[in-house]
This record gives sequence, structure tokens and C-alpha cells, in this order.
Amino acid sequence: MIRVLIERHIAESLEPVYEERSRRVLQSAVSAPGFVSGETLVDSNDPNHRFTLANWRSEADWQRWQHSDERKNLMAELIPMMDRDEVITVLHHSD
Repeated sequence: MIRVLIERHIAESLEPVYEERSRRVLQSAVSAPGFVSGETLVDSNDPNHRFTLANWRSEADWQRWQHSDERKNLMAELIPMMDRDEVITVLHHSD
């Protein structure tokens, strides 16, 4: 299993719309092959700074979802609401 940390920063005043659209992305990921679980966290010092921590069965499963047309279409709605580029970090347990 791997974990994927997705970091996003939302532009001021777009939080409510972002919340609705980002839920759609996570709901779609849930049905993607290899998705195990996920949660979204908010930076306690910056409410516009969001982190999604998702567990995937394998890196191949994550990459399939990351590059899927479905995710690209959903992200096309989110990207204009962010004031920084999305940062994605793939994590795995050390051996």
C-alpha cells in the first residue's frame, strides 16, 4: 500500500465552492480501482491550505487514477480556485 499526499491552497473567498467540487473528486476516487481510503485535512494556521491523504493499493493504481480523463476533467474545475499549483507526494513505508 502507498499513501498519496495532495497539497492544495485555495484562493480567498472560494472555499465553499472548492469544498463542493473537491468532494466530487474524492467521491470519484473512491470508485477507482485500487483506492483504499482517504481524508482531507485543513492547516490549523491557514484555513485555505488543504491536504488530502489517500491510501492506494499500489503506485500503479494511483498513477492510473492521477492520469485518468475523469480526474483531469474534475481537476479542471478545481485548478482555477487554487492560487498555487497542486503538490503531490507519493509515500511508502520504508523497508
